[in-house]
Amino acid sequence: MTTNKAAWLKKAGAPLSVSDAPMPIAGSNELVIHNHAVAINPLDCHMQDSGVFVQQWPTIFGCDVAGVVHQVGSEAQGRFKRGDRVIGHAVSLVTGRPQDGAYAQYCIVLATKAAILPPQISFTSGVVVPFALEAAVCALSLDKPGFAMPGIQTPALRLPYPSLTAKPMTKTLVVYGGSSSVGSMTTQLANAAGVRVIAIASKKNFELCRSCGAKDVFDYHDGSFVEDVVAAVKGSPESFIGIFDAVSTFETYKDDLVILEKLGGGHLACVHPPPPNIPKDVEAGMIFAVNDIATPVWQDYVTGALESGKLQCLPPPSVVGVGLESIDEALQKCKAGVSATKLVVEL
Repeated sequence: MTTNKAAWLKKAGAPLSVSDAPMPIAGSNELVIHNHAVAINPLDCHMQDSGVFVQQWPTIFGCDVAGVVHQVGSEAQGRFKRGDRVIGHAVSLVTGRPQDGAYAQYCIVLATKAAILPPQISFTSGVVVPFALEAAVCALSLDKPGFAMPGIQTPALRLPYPSLTAKPMTKTLVVYGGSSSVGSMTTQLANAAGVRVIAIASKKNFELCRSCGAKDVFDYHDGSFVEDVVAAVKGSPESFIGIFDAVSTFETYKDDLVILEKLGGGHLACVHPPPPNIPKDVEAGMIFAVNDIATPVWQDYVTGALESGKLQCLPPPSVVGVGLESIDEALQKCKAGVSATKLVVEL
């Protein structure tokens, strides 16, 4: 009989505790995945520290998984079978169910938030993709605003989905934090959707930003970078859509608003609540990285793009350790800050 263990969070601010967990059973459109690798996101750190999004205690959280399909629900059998290597986005932050959290040996992932992982890509590489992918789609392709949290709207940039075939460029987007996990994925998907990306990052991470498809990269340490970004946007033949701020701090918001003012306004998509007193010509919102808008990308794009190299597993993983016991250490390292990498634990 197959058994399960998980890294449980028993209360906000507590370290994780590894112990037995119920063995998940797949619903009709769900997969049970035997996890071989999990990744750490800043959201996970917030969940551990504050209990945000936790609906019951104790809980299992975490978003990114890569592993082998253990069980397939009846409605998912057309795309998946037992033994498939997959990546997936676990969504306990919206369901509240512990079995939907990534930090376990076995967890549930919706079939609409999973994709086959090509054999040439390791679990530790593939696991950097899922959460960032869905976050990027939510940043780029929503066609009407919703709500990320009470009183805070989501952005609606209305950009097309990424395509496996080349698209002519029609828009320009500035990505602040181009070397972050969500920033680099947003650059990749925007580029594949025919959007010219101008990235802002540290000079040491320029190569990473360019490898994701950024056409220009500017160093935020440079005193003239705001003027340089504005000049690059004005010099591009495509129309300016706005800024995706993958950092979203007081300091980056100041830069965002200056850039938008000089360019006549536009969208400001953020990963945290947007700044107060937004000008009338700026449409600001906070992304919420779980949305069915991503389903076509999971189903029609991810596997083929990974196979062809159009979608890369970037930023590269840094493996913190092996086993559920290493997840807490990885969370602490994420809180201390990382640059141009994503922290991963092998299981």
